[in-house]
Amino acid sequence: MSPSRILVVDDEAQIRRVLRAALSGHGYEVIEARSGEEALEKVGTERVDLALLDVNMPGMGGLEACRRIRAESEAAIIMLTVRNAERDKVEALDAGADDYVTKPFSTPELLARIRAALRRTSLSPDNAPAKITFADVEIDFQARRVTVGGRQSRLTPKELDLLRYFVAHANRAVEHRELLQAVWGADYGGELEYLRVFVNQLRKKIEPKPAKPQYLLTEPWVGYRFHLPQAVPPKP
Repeated sequence: MSPSRILVVDDEAQIRRVLRAALSGHGYEVIEARSGEEALEKVGTERVDLALLDVNMPGMGGLEACRRIRAESEAAIIMLTVRNAERDKVEALDAGADDYVTKPFSTPELLARIRAALRRTSLSPDNAPAKITFADVEIDFQARRVTVGGRQSRLTPKELDLLRYFVAHANRAVEHRELLQAVWGADYGGELEYLRVFVNQLRKKIEPKPAKPQYLLTEPWVGYRFHLPQAVPPKP
């Protein structure tokens, strides 16, 4: 099995060298980009499993690069920034990032975040079907697609993982910590802004009226509950 390929995107050569040394030393294959524009070129021409994106870069900034990469790639994305306000985290997650790491960070912390981001493809609960249909909603996990009343939406990888977990545990309240540890990894548990952003994104894709959800419900002070009506078995 080939090593995971990580795209390091930062306009500072010293930071790229440090990250290359750390990541290569732990078995990752590293490619580099000095700007958001160059990162998009790399994503379009090379296999990229995960992108480490600096937020503050000249030209195309990290957030715009994140949006553009997410629009055309299934690669995991981790944003790197010196800002730690919740609004900054939300902005990064809204742009399509899977995770957010604040500078300065330790190598073990970054490696743990990378492992968590890359592990998502192995998340496949045995009791989550490949496709379900209820009301006018069809969720196709294999195709990474949701269809509501004939309108199709593509699921990002992290949205897919979260929705799959909800469906596998339908009709019961799932605590915030359980969701974070199941979808992001064992080191997570208090990042409630992650759930707020991704649940909001899912509601826009599966709810007829996202502002008045009828499927993905909030359980105050607890977490969320996926209300699954009587599902219609997929046609053979």
